[in-house]
Amino acid sequence: AYALRLLGDIAARREPTQTGPVATHYRQALALAEELGMRPLEAHCHRGLGTLYAATGQREPARRALAAAIALYHDMEMTFWLPHAEAMLAQVK
Repeated sequence: AYALRLLGDIAARREPTQTGPVATHYRQALALAEELGMRPLEAHCHRGLGTLYAATGQREPARRALAAAIALYHDMEMTFWLPHAEAMLAQVK
């Protein structure tokens, strides 16, 4: 699951306009993280998807993904990542 997320991060940096492969990596990582109960990784995957969607002008999916990341970060008290996700969401609105 972590490797799939990392592939998404790498693909997002290498080819930011190629949303298909990037989103696929993040979604696969998210599905596996949910199945395995890896909540921090779930949050990171949502943040990755939200960032991707925001960068490509997909505002509503970006808002949903970032809101999910924020909720998870908040629930788990992951205060390091929370401000970044909140800032991204504020830019999308």
